[in-house]
Amino acid sequence: MESDLWPGIWPFSWTRRPSGTMIDPTGSLCDKPFLHEPPSRSKPSRWSDVGCSWLVIFFGERGSGECGMEDNMTQISREDLEDLREAFNKIDIDNSGYVSDFELQELFREASFSLPGYKVREIAEKFIAGDTNKDEKISFEEFVAIYQELRSKEVRETFRKTISRRDGIRSFGGTSGISSEGTQHSYADEEKVAFVNWINKALANDPDCKHLIPMDPSDDSLFKSVKDGILLCKMINLSQPDTIDERVINTKKRTTFTMTENLILALNSASAIGCTVVNIDAQDMIAGTPHLVLGLLWQIIKIGLFADIELSRNEALIALLGESEELDHLLSMSPEELLLRWVNYHLDAAGWKHIRNFSEDIKDSRAYFHLLDQISPKGDGDDEMRIVIDVSGLNEPDDEKRAELMLRQAARLDCRQFVTPQDVVAGNHKLNMAFVANLFNMFPALSRPSDNGIDLAMLEGESREDRTFRNWMNSLGVSPYVNHLYSDLMDGLIILQLYERIQVPVDWRKVNRPPYSILGSNMKKLENCNYAVDLGKKEAKFSLVGIGGENINEGSPMHTLALVWQLMRRYTVKVLSDIGVGEKVNDQIIIDWVNSTLQKGQKDSFINSFKDKSISTSLPVIDLIHTIAPSAIKSEMVKRGDMSAEDKLNNAKYAISVSRKIGAKVYALPDDLVEVNPKMVMTVFACLMGRSLNKVKG
Repeated sequence: MESDLWPGIWPFSWTRRPSGTMIDPTGSLCDKPFLHEPPSRSKPSRWSDVGCSWLVIFFGERGSGECGMEDNMTQISREDLEDLREAFNKIDIDNSGYVSDFELQELFREASFSLPGYKVREIAEKFIAGDTNKDEKISFEEFVAIYQELRSKEVRETFRKTISRRDGIRSFGGTSGISSEGTQHSYADEEKVAFVNWINKALANDPDCKHLIPMDPSDDSLFKSVKDGILLCKMINLSQPDTIDERVINTKKRTTFTMTENLILALNSASAIGCTVVNIDAQDMIAGTPHLVLGLLWQIIKIGLFADIELSRNEALIALLGESEELDHLLSMSPEELLLRWVNYHLDAAGWKHIRNFSEDIKDSRAYFHLLDQISPKGDGDDEMRIVIDVSGLNEPDDEKRAELMLRQAARLDCRQFVTPQDVVAGNHKLNMAFVANLFNMFPALSRPSDNGIDLAMLEGESREDRTFRNWMNSLGVSPYVNHLYSDLMDGLIILQLYERIQVPVDWRKVNRPPYSILGSNMKKLENCNYAVDLGKKEAKFSLVGIGGENINEGSPMHTLALVWQLMRRYTVKVLSDIGVGEKVNDQIIIDWVNSTLQKGQKDSFINSFKDKSISTSLPVIDLIHTIAPSAIKSEMVKRGDMSAEDKLNNAKYAISVSRKIGAKVYALPDDLVEVNPKMVMTVFACLMGRSLNKVKG
């Protein structure tokens, strides 16, 4: 049997001491047989069935039957373990046997109204620190082992209360800077170094960042450099160009007020591109709280790295289609899955074995050597200079020295980014994935097959509206991450999580969770979709005439959008209900508020509906912002009178960015205003209304 480290949770009566004897729950010796395999990770045994009142947690070697029990054993009561299993299952929405960083944080975020922000972070960070291989996944056994570190009665009681209040109200704001004081957090220094080097290169020629760049990767300059918000805004625009109108960034006079404005703009813009901003506010960034800064930067960087690893944006990825494989399967893959497929495509060409991950399988750097050799320019094009990769490093016996030799070859491609030799040998999943994504973006080395019989119409990219809905979902921390709006919603799980975000209760006992059995798997997904539609009709009171679970299960765009839009609309107007506007917020209430506010501000703008053609100029939005936050609008930035298409777009960009800068969490895009998309126009005005009334109430 393969010998690798695994964590185990065993009934106390089954635990063998180093001498080979056994102990029953009372501490007496017994002769029960020793189990040589741990219980299933995904379906653990019910400890109550074996009559044990205490259990042990230990780390040993699989198949060896031996471990240093005195050093690696800790006890936990059956009652505590069952509580933890219940909590873990609540977090583990997809029943994968693992929780990600965001799934873990979600439990605490949902209950944050009952806990100080620093305590939410303290508990969540201790769990996340247990993610030893940086794959952003934590197993139940790791979860329990880390919990044992929170032995104090106060923290454990707090955790139990948090679990019981999971269906609490989600907080829109963050926590104050004071909340972090006196709290110990951990972060990976290698991630800080990687991000500093990446940002230094990316912003090296930006005149607005001369006071920040270059940062020193050996000190804490990164955490100080985010303080004025400029760096974050610039990185967001690098990942998703034109997300922020740079005319709105305060680059000249840097005061506490202007820096806070920049940070609010950055955080709301990060949400708009799909980042989950958990319990973070401007004060946390001003304080340079390390784990929060790194967490946000990783999301921003990852979105940029993965942006082009998608078939509609890179048709050459069709070359990765396997024999007899349906294009739909390739289209449904996540960027990380496509990246892995891309690496193995080039490893096939090199005659080298496949890798299954970006951690364990790349530790010896051999796959990287072969990948670099395959993707390096061969000088075939007129202006292409050949770069020969020296693969002699494959003969180096030392792993770390071999990794250094490999990275020297990557440097010849100007791709020595994200990883050090130590990161490669350690199998740091996050940083190695970033390293490979950058290689793909720089040298994909793919050619689309000329005669493959594929209908290119199937490669049509997502619409602007689809992307807005997807980013909104991801900003709420749904799991798994939504890469494709329709195919990723076909099992109903994302929709059910969204119901919880709008406080429509979900009975998870009725929900089928993956992994689904091969036989009847689609029936299980269909049952979830039927339940999701039923909740929409009966509990949420949505208008879902002619929509059935089968429509969601089949990925029908028309029917899925109809449901998703009502979820987003309810989420948006719920903000107004929460601040006292009333339960029944309809379009006319918002329109009336907009017009009355404009009138009070002595503005000429007026709208009859969310389809009003004047909205294409963005002047009603700009005038509304000027009324509720007079200092936010710079008149010289606004075009009035006769406008060209470019003038209208510039006004829209300005309006959207200023909305976010004053604190409105707007997901709509400038084109939504120019084209007067009534759905997205409504969300813009509703968010501004919520921001204005919330300020008045405060």
